[in-house]
Amino acid sequence: MKFAGLVASTVALSAASVCASSVQHVKRELQAVTVKGNAFFVGDKRFYVRGIDYQPGGASNVKDPLADSKICKRDIAKFKDLGLNTIRVYSVDNSVNHDECMSALADAGIYLMLDVNTPLYSINRANPRRSYNDVYLQNVFATVDMFSKYDNVLAYFSGNEVINDAGTTQAAPFVKAVTRDIRQYLGTRGYRKIPVGYSAADVSENRKEMADYMNCGTDDERSDFFAFNDYSWCDPSDFKKSGWDQKVKNFTDYGLPLFLSEYGCNTNKRQFGEVASLYSSSMTAVFSGGLVYEYSEEGSDYGVVKINGDDVEELEDYKALKSAFDKQDNPSGDGGYKREGRSSTCPRKSANWEVDDTALPALPANARKYYEQGAGTGVGLGGPGSQEAGEPSSGNAPPGSGAVTTTAAGASPTKKSAGVTIRVPAFFTAPLVGALIMVVLGVSQL
Repeated sequence: MKFAGLVASTVALSAASVCASSVQHVKRELQAVTVKGNAFFVGDKRFYVRGIDYQPGGASNVKDPLADSKICKRDIAKFKDLGLNTIRVYSVDNSVNHDECMSALADAGIYLMLDVNTPLYSINRANPRRSYNDVYLQNVFATVDMFSKYDNVLAYFSGNEVINDAGTTQAAPFVKAVTRDIRQYLGTRGYRKIPVGYSAADVSENRKEMADYMNCGTDDERSDFFAFNDYSWCDPSDFKKSGWDQKVKNFTDYGLPLFLSEYGCNTNKRQFGEVASLYSSSMTAVFSGGLVYEYSEEGSDYGVVKINGDDVEELEDYKALKSAFDKQDNPSGDGGYKREGRSSTCPRKSANWEVDDTALPALPANARKYYEQGAGTGVGLGGPGSQEAGEPSSGNAPPGSGAVTTTAAGASPTKKSAGVTIRVPAFFTAPLVGALIMVVLGVSQL
């Protein structure tokens, strides 16, 4: 998705509405999704992403659909009708409460994949070194603080389509650094291990290089999953004509969970024939499902519904998608996943890949306090922006410096709120040795 744009206000939930919702719902607690080998699991059962990309208002009118219970509950009814288990939201307001919508999603058996960036707080592909700074990371971590208490948060995206051609691959180390930083922040703040990864653009020239890059290096530098946006299956098509057979072949030995973060070519009338292949044994040894682009029509003919005020009109694509999902079950058993999630070899510099060093930028010095104290309040969907603000990284980090040095996720207390299990992070006052070493040893430098 080419997602950047204007900022709009969101509606904050009142404490009273949250309390009221807690007595109106039959609560359902969702078991957290975990990573095993190259697949997602819920307990001992393989988990496949059957989802949709969800951002009513689109890029031109950015709103947080999870901050308004009226909006999210209206649309959750459609998610259930489609048979979805996951939604992706590209931007949220990290200054308001989300308990009621997250509870409603949990009640419906639906997980959230969340992008941590907003149009104003993100990595600038044209100047990644400057935009990777402490002000940016504070807002990212504030989003992580707000949502990590919910067990139905499936994953965080550290970036979306930051690298969109051969000429922007120099931004890759900064995307990878943000991924590393979020993973370390989760651990040092005592949250559960929520998977963190990247959503790559539909760019064939360096898709595999980017995937390998996000899975190479020391364990602290590797992602928990990799996803890419793909519009190569344009109905009428099939597994071979679309080239999906080659994507399975190219990623057969890949060691991380892999899924499509956007799919649904609209060149011709969409029948979503790719659903039958995506959830079949021809792909599930390598892929773990995907997210259809997109829920609401925003002027680009990708939406499956049209929203007009409180009314939601089901379009022809909605009916086609529902039919495709209804016809295709997940494979039985574990789908042929690989139990051992091996790292990749870092890609070599080439005409399509300009990164010639495996070193990652060190955490900006002014951002290390967030690991010790927490990030504090987020700026929401407004604010002055971060791309030219704060202090950037001053050097490169030694391998292993992103490792978690204090772990309390397993001992974090939990409490019940709004129908979901909320994890309360343990707070630490001891200095983070790994983060300090990373900065002290760094030499100058998403």
